[in-house]
Amino acid sequence: MKKLNWLLLLFAFAAVFSMMLIGVSIAEKSAWGIIGSIVLVIAMMGSGFTVKKKMREQGLLD
Repeated sequence: MKKLNWLLLLFAFAAVFSMMLIGVSIAEKSAWGIIGSIVLVIAMMGSGFTVKKKMREQGLLD
């Protein structure tokens, strides 16, 4: 069984939470909320992929 990577899991949950915020912002009819949530999704997913790439280059991922 592989070891769980908590940092990558945190980035995944943050990205999903940001996606949920898009739906909440749509329900509230908040254009600023929608834009902010989309920016947050892009930032969380980009950060997660960047961290994963660095970990893979350092040999920390199998």
